[in-house]
Amino acid sequence: MGYKRIISCIFIAGQKAVKWFHDREVLCEDVIELAKTYSDNGADELLIFDLSDTDEEHEEAIDLMRKISRVIRIPMIAGGNIRKLEDVKKILYAGAKRALINFSKPDSWGMTEEAAKRFGREKIAVSLNDFDALFKHQHVIRDYTSEIVFMHRLDLNSVMNVTDIPCVILTDAMDISELFEILKCPGVKGLSGKFVSQTDMDIAAFKEQCTSEGIKMTSFESMMDFSQFKTNDEGLIPVIVQHYRTRKVLMLAYMNEEAFYHTIKSGRMTYYSRSRQTLWVKGETSGHYQYVKSLTIDCDYDTLLACVDQIGAACHTGNPTCFYQPLAGTDSDEKNPLQIFETVYDTISDRQKHPKEGSYTNYLFEKGIDKILKKVGEEAAEIIIAAKNPNPEEIKYEMADFLYHAMVLMVEKGISWEDIIKEMADR
Repeated sequence: MGYKRIISCIFIAGQKAVKWFHDREVLCEDVIELAKTYSDNGADELLIFDLSDTDEEHEEAIDLMRKISRVIRIPMIAGGNIRKLEDVKKILYAGAKRALINFSKPDSWGMTEEAAKRFGREKIAVSLNDFDALFKHQHVIRDYTSEIVFMHRLDLNSVMNVTDIPCVILTDAMDISELFEILKCPGVKGLSGKFVSQTDMDIAAFKEQCTSEGIKMTSFESMMDFSQFKTNDEGLIPVIVQHYRTRKVLMLAYMNEEAFYHTIKSGRMTYYSRSRQTLWVKGETSGHYQYVKSLTIDCDYDTLLACVDQIGAACHTGNPTCFYQPLAGTDSDEKNPLQIFETVYDTISDRQKHPKEGSYTNYLFEKGIDKILKKVGEEAAEIIIAAKNPNPEEIKYEMADFLYHAMVLMVEKGISWEDIIKEMADR
């Protein structure tokens, strides 16, 4: 039996989270904050349904998905009100790992095939609420989808005999023993629904209950036991912490055995404080959590390297990294493209917040979006003209001008380099 996933779900109606498909009672006013809560509390994925009735509400729901994807650290699968291929595109571009197509709607199988051919079958999931649709269209599902979301009450054994596509079960069942049986089914990869989406749900505690039932619940598993590590006299091993994207070293800390296994289990970096002689979860008080991307041990088995997704600043001083005080030599990151882009972006952002007299950047912000767009267009045209000339140096100058004005536009619209990089990576 493979690892199972806990998948919280959100039903969006009128820009609010409601309780269920046909229960429009408001569960939470702030959909984005609810999504972040699920992500921070240990959910493995997030399933979102758009229950909108109008095109305007549909666009508002997609905009919420876009904002959600920026604050969560887990994959998002989204669907509801998908009526054409353009809807699939919008949901995927909003940051969803997969778009969820409802197979109960007419000709949804045709759109599923078309969407898979355009975006890739790994980007497409389907929802089913009856066995007949699965049986009738099993070949379409097999060839053009990578996941099935089943509405509970189907005979899971019969389902598994028809398809080997990974299944998520969405259920309103609240009986824990019934949920255990669902998770024990070999073809089920995850559980979603009312129980695991309670706003006060202790997901970690539920995962422990599942583990005691013989259900594997974590996506992390260490290939070595802590006893195989070479620790110091206090039973500690040093951990070098590195940002998984920029590769910048953030901090150095220590783990004991309990901290190591808590990190593996929770997916959040947990350390042992030598001064306080207690465990501490990085970010527990500041909100600057470190989410594990990978853990590696060195050749002597006496030092760990953690690649993490760092939220906020790593250092208690407010600096992005604890290693910010130069002692000798030059800055080796001074020509790191991402570092340069982020530095320029931060300068532009600071100009917007703290205007400086005579600043060209402030002039653009004062003139507004039309002026900024005009300059972006002009600089793009300058690139085209420069590219027709034999001297490649001109292109470098024009590209630099264009990127600067593009960053002004990014700041104006509230888009960060992290958003752009995530979008590129998802494609």
